[in-house]
Amino acid sequence: MSVGHSDSDDDEGDGTPKGGQGSRVATGQLARARTVLRRVMQNRFAVFGLVVVVALLVTAAFAPWIAPYEPTEQNYDALKEPPSLEHPFGTDTYGRDVFSRVVFGSRYAVFLGVVIVGIEMLIGVSLGLLAGYYGGWTEAGIMRLVDISLSIPAIVLALAIAGMLGGGLFPLIVAVSLVGWRGFARLVRGDVKSVMEEEYIESANAAGLSDFRVITRYVLPNAASSIIVYATLTIPTVILWSAGLSFLGMGVQPPKPEWGAILAAGRGDIDSAWWIATFPGLAIMLTVIGFNGLGDGLRDALDPRQVR
Repeated sequence: MSVGHSDSDDDEGDGTPKGGQGSRVATGQLARARTVLRRVMQNRFAVFGLVVVVALLVTAAFAPWIAPYEPTEQNYDALKEPPSLEHPFGTDTYGRDVFSRVVFGSRYAVFLGVVIVGIEMLIGVSLGLLAGYYGGWTEAGIMRLVDISLSIPAIVLALAIAGMLGGGLFPLIVAVSLVGWRGFARLVRGDVKSVMEEEYIESANAAGLSDFRVITRYVLPNAASSIIVYATLTIPTVILWSAGLSFLGMGVQPPKPEWGAILAAGRGDIDSAWWIATFPGLAIMLTVIGFNGLGDGLRDALDPRQVR
């Protein structure tokens, strides 16, 4: 994004863009969105990822209508039954329908992915903007905090936080969020440092715009593409981390149908009832591949250096 004029050229007295300028901006944004969508649709891996993500969202939204049984409903007359027409993914040790539990587990995957990545973005993007924009001691302090945090292995830090807070949904969200914000901070700080060298930033400062206005109007939009791509690629990591902590007993607790918890419940019966752990594992794998495909497609489509 290159803005080669000062704020007074395209703003009214109250800071609102003039009608013609606003229309041109909206038209340009719509055209760019269409270009991005066209590039994504030309990438087969990205299309596959988009289909998987949409299917996940639909499954999570309509889980009560898709699942044939309640996820916690027990049937002691159907213990460890293999996949059949009545139970497509079989039943577990308590006679619960595995298909229904995997379907409802998609809700935890979507919820945790969106909420945790949102928290990571809020923390990381804010600190990255401050570090990149102000520099000096502000940048040094924030980046030293990031470096110290990165010196601790992520799995150790997450386990320590989850262990101190105890198992459950809230401790899981806190533990994974406090591990993942560091990547956003480093990414945004680097983007902001490069944007600060542009002439339009100097023009905006010379025009007397406040730091908040410069950051929100010129700096942040230039980092938006990188943030969107990184967030898309971070969601599968968050889903993996959440499932892993639940598998270890430090996340979502049974009998709630979270994929990692279902895996943990079925690991002891992998020889006699392989379907209990296999299908939630496949759900995790497919979800991770789907988000990675979509993220790669968005990265290629939003990267201005990509040549058709």
